[in-house]
Amino acid sequence: MSTAPGIGVLGMGSHLPTRIRTNKEITDTLGLPSGWILERTGIRERRVAAADEAASDMAAAAVRSALEAAGRDPSDLGLLVCATSTPDELGPSTACRIQGLLGAKQAVAFDVAAACSGWLFAAKTAHDWLRQAPGTGYAAVVGVEAYSKFLAPGDRGTSVLFGDGAAAAILGPVPAQEGFGDFHFGSDGTLADWVLIPGGGSRRPASPDTLGQGDHYIHMDGRAVSRFIQETFPRLVHGALARNNLTLDDIDCVIAHQPNPILLRTLGDQLGIGDDRMIIVGDEVGNIGSASAPYALTAAADRHALRPGDRVLITVFGAGMTWGSALLNWSGAPAVSAAPARTAD
Repeated sequence: MSTAPGIGVLGMGSHLPTRIRTNKEITDTLGLPSGWILERTGIRERRVAAADEAASDMAAAAVRSALEAAGRDPSDLGLLVCATSTPDELGPSTACRIQGLLGAKQAVAFDVAAACSGWLFAAKTAHDWLRQAPGTGYAAVVGVEAYSKFLAPGDRGTSVLFGDGAAAAILGPVPAQEGFGDFHFGSDGTLADWVLIPGGGSRRPASPDTLGQGDHYIHMDGRAVSRFIQETFPRLVHGALARNNLTLDDIDCVIAHQPNPILLRTLGDQLGIGDDRMIIVGDEVGNIGSASAPYALTAAADRHALRPGDRVLITVFGAGMTWGSALLNWSGAPAVSAAPARTAD
């Protein structure tokens, strides 16, 4: 058995905007029956960034919370990786904006773009970076989305699902046999049109035509994405168990991307993963993209009694299409969670 230090989570943190968009607000706007959203998605509310609140603002707040939990300072960061599909601007990287807000002058900063899978892709990048360059210090890995700024007001398929928020982890050395292991990733670019923002990039630069056609909003084939999730999530779970000669009984906690709480619970039940092990947070924040998995992990550490030595299975899937999984032997890292207040539906 290797005695080399692992790379694991030293602290978790999250941040949510203050404004809450309830189901009633959406159903009244779209003319939907009362209870329609809750019955089909399990989502009760989602957060909405202020007009002057960008992705970097939310991400910086989440990193500060994670640093507080880890007992570290921005000056301790040698690396800052941001996962987002709703950046402040096309360039520079949102990570550089976050670095500037934090005053993390020693941190190398860059973005990872893998949509809802992005945080785990970023964690893998930071994990390998710290392994290869141990003098780096500590890494902040943050997922953030400001989806509300990219939602077509009358699009039922996206308006009911997506919310805003950020969650972050501080990564660093942990004792041998703790930390991350068995990362596994995949992509299928032939499916990229299933979820995208078609306007504003180099293929369709901003113009009166792209604005008039609503190409700067999220476009999603909801049925295709649902079928993809139903096929991908079980495959990720079975694959991770098989590669490591484990059974579900060996897994203490399952962290997954949170596209739709009802769908996720249904898939968990089919696999034999009950609510005692499947962390569901999408009901309180909606789909917050690359922030979903780390927000769930923050909740697991802060509100669900995740204990040192617990074996955590992380699964993600998102636009691109992209997917990934990892095992994490929890080292008892604390968390500072922006737990949302409950509101009546």
